[in-house]
Amino acid sequence: MRKILREIRFHGRGGQGAVILAQLTAKAAFAEGKWPQAMAFFGAERRGAPVEAFSRISDHEILIRSKVYEPDYVVVLDPFLLETLNVTEGLKEGGSLLVNSAEKPDLPKSFAEQGKKAYFVNATSIALELNLIVAGQPVVNTAMLGAFAKVTGEIRLESAEQVVRQEWPGAAGEINSRAVRFGYELVT
Repeated sequence: MRKILREIRFHGRGGQGAVILAQLTAKAAFAEGKWPQAMAFFGAERRGAPVEAFSRISDHEILIRSKVYEPDYVVVLDPFLLETLNVTEGLKEGGSLLVNSAEKPDLPKSFAEQGKKAYFVNATSIALELNLIVAGQPVVNTAMLGAFAKVTGEIRLESAEQVVRQEWPGAAGEINSRAVRFGYELVT
């Protein structure tokens, strides 16, 4: 039997929820009986600074304990990072890129030639519509979780909604659960 391991790299800025997104992804996978892992890499720990977080999802125990260098999926919470960082570095052939963006950014021609796919969801507008704002900034992680569930199939929508409600019981969980569903429904 072939063992399956999927690796995800999340790019965002401090305050957007990339680290929590990696954790929620792992928790949703765990709820489905998979072996997950989540971790983060910080430089300067301050709001607005670039942040990387990582998740792994597997059907067997995960023994790797490192950053993700060759992801199956890359999730970008801030579209401006496409201009300043090589967020797709190491993305496997046939891999997928998911970007929080109102518009489809230009990607290199080689991207599609390598069988890679790109998906987009305006998670910022979802966060603003639902008033998911912390320190004046929209928090897009739960909308991105829903979009990730839709484009990858690695976690189910119901699992994503469940872990969000567990993370934030009450009204906050319900609002974030709506963001998950909107992200799932609006990704293109």
